[in-house]
Order: sequence, then C-alpha cells, then structure tokens
Amino acid sequence: MNTPHGPEQVPHDPRTEVSVRFALRSPARLKTELLAGLVVALALIPEAIAFSVIAGVDPRVGLFASVTMAITIAIVGGRPAMISAATAAVALVIAPVSEQYGVDHLIATVILGGIFQVLLSFLGVAKLMRFVPRSVMVGFVNSLAILVFVAQIPHLVDVPWMVYPLVAAGLLVLVFLPRITEAVPAPLVTIVLLTVVTVAFSLNVPDVADQGELPESLPTLFFPDVPLTFETLRILAPYALAMALVGLMESLMTAKLVDDITDTRSDKTREGWGQGIANIVTGFFGGMGGCAVVGQTMMNVKVSGARTRLSTLAAGVFLLILVVALGDIVGLVPMAALVAVMIMVSIATIDWHSVHPRTLRLMPLSETVVMVVTVVATVSTGNLAIGVSLGVLTAMVLFARRVAHMTTVERTLTSDDTCTYRVTGELFWASSNDLVFQFDYVGDPENVVVDLTAADIWDASTVATFDAIQQKYAAKGKTVTIVGLDGASLERLRRLSGRLGGEN
Repeated sequence: MNTPHGPEQVPHDPRTEVSVRFALRSPARLKTELLAGLVVALALIPEAIAFSVIAGVDPRVGLFASVTMAITIAIVGGRPAMISAATAAVALVIAPVSEQYGVDHLIATVILGGIFQVLLSFLGVAKLMRFVPRSVMVGFVNSLAILVFVAQIPHLVDVPWMVYPLVAAGLLVLVFLPRITEAVPAPLVTIVLLTVVTVAFSLNVPDVADQGELPESLPTLFFPDVPLTFETLRILAPYALAMALVGLMESLMTAKLVDDITDTRSDKTREGWGQGIANIVTGFFGGMGGCAVVGQTMMNVKVSGARTRLSTLAAGVFLLILVVALGDIVGLVPMAALVAVMIMVSIATIDWHSVHPRTLRLMPLSETVVMVVTVVATVSTGNLAIGVSLGVLTAMVLFARRVAHMTTVERTLTSDDTCTYRVTGELFWASSNDLVFQFDYVGDPENVVVDLTAADIWDASTVATFDAIQQKYAAKGKTVTIVGLDGASLERLRRLSGRLGGEN
C-alpha cells in the first residue's frame, strides 16, 4: 500500500536489500526495480545537462558521467538502490579547472579524485560517519528537500502559463494515483501522460530538448592529454582532493539516509571506494565525475520503492538508451512533468515530524540549533557537504559546552594541615581550563589532596592544568598529591605531567 507521499516502507528483509537474484525471480519486484530505474533515468537528463553547464563542459560530458557512474556503482557500491551520477557539488568544485586549464585537465582531476576516494576509504574515512549526530542527519534531510524544491523554481519563472496547469495536473496524479493502484509508478505515469498531452495539443512549453544537446553516439574511452609531471599534480591535487571529500561526504550521508529509510545496513567503506572506482571509470570515458544524487535516490527508494542494485543498473542503462537511441522522443518530455515529480520528491523527503511545533518544544534547544545551522548553511551555500560540516562542528561545540558545565569541585578541610578537593566530571580542554581558579592557593594548609576518583583525564590540556595547579601551590611552599586515577587517565597523567612546558 502507498502512502500519500510514496510507497509504504518495506520491512527489513535481506532479500529486498541486496539480492538481485530475488528481484529476477519475483515479477512484481522486477517490475518495480526496472520502472524505478526508468523514472530515475528520465529525471537525471535535465540535471546532468544543468550540471554540465555549471562545470563549463559540453552537456554530453555530464550525461555520459551519469551513465557510467550509475552502472559502475551498481556493481561495486556498498549501498543497494542508491543512485550516483553527475552532481552540482562535484561540478562546483571542478568548474575552475575547466575554466582555467580545459576539459583534459578536468577529466584528469576526476580520475585523480577517484583515486583519492579509494585511498581515503581504505584509510577508514567512512567510519567517521558514526560521529554525525541525528540532528545533523535531520538537517541534512530537510536541507535536501528545500534544495530539491528550490531547484525547480527556475522552471516555474518566466514560462508560458500552460506550465502551471501541467505541473498542477502532475501533482494530482502523483498524490492520488498511488491510492488507486500500484501497477506502475506514479512518476512514470505523470511523465508519459503530460508528454502525450503536450504533444497532442501542440503546447508551447519548455521540454528536455530545450535544456541542451543530447549525444548521438556511445561513450568511448578517453585518455586526458595532460603532462604527467609534478607541476600537473600540484595544480590538480587540491581540486581532486576537494572533489573526493565532497563526493564522499555526500555519498556516505545519502547511504546513511537510505539505511534509515529501508531499515537496513550498508557497507560504507565499500561505498566509499566504490564511488572512487566509479569516478575513475567515468573519467576514462570522458565524464565529469559525480557522487550520490540525493534527490534521485529518494525518488528511487522512497517514491518508487526500489530496493536492489538492479534499479541503479537500470537507471544507467535506460539513461544511455534514452539519450542515444531515443533522444528525439525524450526531448519531447515537458519540463513541467519532471518539475512535478521533483516537487513531490521534496515533499516526501522532508522530515515533517522534526519541524512540528510539539517536537520543537520537546527537543533540547541545542539539538534544534544544530538542525537549523545545518539547514541554513546548506541552503545558503547550495552545498550539502558544507552544511553537514558546519552542523557537526556546531554539535561538537555545544556538546563540549554542555559537558564542561558538568564538572564540579568540592573542598573539604580534613585536618589542620590537610585539605582535600574532590573533582567530579569529564576533564578535557573545555571543562578543565577554569579548574585552575577553583583552588585556594593562599588559604589552604600545607598539604593538599586532589581526589580524582570521580573524574577522568582526556587530554593534554587537563594535564597542563594540573601541572599549573601544582606549580602555584609549590610557589607557596605547599605540596599537592593527586589520587584516585587509574587506567588510561593515570597513564596519561604520568606520561605527560611535567613535560608540557610552563604554566597553563
């Protein structure tokens, strides 16, 4: 059964996640996967052309990139049903290379970026996903929904008036058809229906053909003509590394999002090096590179109900067929149909529960702040990687601030010549910096005991703070004894104490 915003979530079943053989044995699943891939292929065409313009290359470079990325990642990727293709994030990073040095250097950058992604993945960069808090993930999802919607606005401004009723009709089909039948995906029906209406009535509205020239031949092997010198590496490496990091972040975040939607786990390390291999292959076929396409992935998984690699493979194969063999027919598809589909994708993607007033009242302020920072940064820059990075940074700062205030110091005068300070809490740079001011260096007796039984030392800043405390007491002719530590905290204190140089 479908919900108003897409198909009902498929229960956790390993077969629905990873087994293409299961899809081939099940006519219903096979139909779902293939039709989902067809819908995604249609939606990829205008975006690939638009991203080619951003990168400053021929539209065929973006279209071939989407074909090779999708087909390759379907085989080597770690997240079934996720779509990879040319993206705006990668296009923005590598655009300066095309502008300053030409297409050959751009392709070389894509290949080098893929190599970096493979290396970074084997170094364990995918494991850093565990440090992305839920509030950042929610912000990421909501940012995506906003960006997908905003991307449709140019197709709704300064256009013939017939575009608006076509979009409205498409939205009605997308909302109500799933309640009547699941025989075919609503997005596909919308695209076919609006195309037939547009052609039958000779409506003068923008179509796919208006977005750019479609290729007429298959992609061929391409070897970039660049000097194999250290100077070339020096020029291209910064762009390639930036592309690798942006692509990995967007892909791994998307994989985690699909994990949550499908209630399944995926191999993030494999996904990381799979993205790298896909970019290397794409470069050698003259493509502009890319990463996971979040909007089309949501269309594939959440709206069309795809769950296996077959849908991703089908998207790449169908895209190749559509742009090479059926380019004239595809060119007739009105942009209004694709706009309606993407608007529904944005509606289905947003986490409405997270922005409900009741949820916002119950949620800790810090969690809401992190979500808002992620959304604002992403929407204002148009870059999901920047938004996620700032969201994680905000979460770290707010967490450190919260933990820092949980540290307490209690002073007890145990005898005429001994005073005990009991320190409680997690001691690190944020919580220990003010610790030095919690002691009465003048009024305390000759012997001071610092009891850390209920505390842990986590960094060199804290050790330096205790060194400073001991030095201040020593200057008054008093002795300090630190007790109560064990394990890693004691080892850290013994290894670093007195070796950090000077007072804090």
